[in-house]
Amino acid sequence: MFRENEYRASNGLTTLLLLLVVGLSSFAGLLKSAQAQMPAGVIISLLVLVITCVLLGGLFTVNPGDAKALILFGSYKGTVKTPGFWFANPFIAKRRISLRIRNFETQKLKVNDNRANPIEIAAIVVWKVVETAEALFEVDDYQKYVAVQSESAVRAVAQSYPYDSHADNEEALSTHTAEVSKSLQVAIQDRLAKAGVQVIEARISHLAYSPEIAQAMLQRQQATAIIAARFKIVEGAVGMVENALELLGSKGIVHLDEERKAQMVSNLLVVLCSERSATPILNAGTIYP
Repeated sequence: MFRENEYRASNGLTTLLLLLVVGLSSFAGLLKSAQAQMPAGVIISLLVLVITCVLLGGLFTVNPGDAKALILFGSYKGTVKTPGFWFANPFIAKRRISLRIRNFETQKLKVNDNRANPIEIAAIVVWKVVETAEALFEVDDYQKYVAVQSESAVRAVAQSYPYDSHADNEEALSTHTAEVSKSLQVAIQDRLAKAGVQVIEARISHLAYSPEIAQAMLQRQQATAIIAARFKIVEGAVGMVENALELLGSKGIVHLDEERKAQMVSNLLVVLCSERSATPILNAGTIYP
C-alpha cells in the first residue's frame, strides 16, 4: 500500500536566480570563445547552457488547495503540499491533485427499504483527498471510485432502514435524518478509506416512494393519521363523559340507573366523536317513557 510522504523541494526563486546567472554567464562565455576561436570553450559553454535550460524544467508551482505528487521513472518520491514556487529534479513527473473540498449528488436510485417497499433515494456527499499517494496509486480513478462507492453505500443504508417508522423507538429514513446521515457517512467512509479520501458530510437529498406505490402509501399514511386523530378524540370524549357523570352524581342534579347512564354515555360519545354538529331534540315530557 502506498503511503504519502513529504518531498522537500528546493526554493524555486533562489534556484531560478542561480540558473539565470549561470545561463547568462555561459552565454557570455560562448560569445567570447567564439570570438577567440576556442572550440573547447564553445563546447563547454554550450554544454553548460543546455544543462541550464534542462534544469529550468524542474521549476514548478503549488497553488493553495493543491498538491504535486512527484514520480521519477515510475517510482513515487513524495508529495509537495506547501503552496509556493519550488524546484525539483527536472526528470521527475509532477502530477497535480486537488485537496479542496468537493461535493456531488448521486443519481436517484431505486431500491427496496427494510420492509421491501420500493423507494427512490439520492444523497449529497461532501469529500476531499487527504492521502495523495493512495488517491493516485491505490485506485485507477479516484473521482469515479468515490461516485461508484457512494452509490453502493446509499443502497446499503437504504436497505437497512424502513421508509416510515411504525414503532416509538424505530429509526426510519423519513423521520431520523440525523441518524441516517451519520450511518451513511460511516458507510461511505469505510468504502473510500483505501482511496485516501475523507468524507466530511453525507446527507439524503431526495427520498420518496416509487411512483407505482406512492398513491397506496399516501392513503396508508392518511389512514394512520386519521386513526391517531380518532384515538385522541375518543380518549378525550371518554374523559369528558366520565367527568360529566361524576359532576351529576356529586351535585345530586339527577339520579340515573345503569341503563340510563349507558344511554347517556352513548349519546355523549356520539355528539363528541361525530364529525358533524349534533341536532338537538327537545323532550317536552318526562324523561321516562
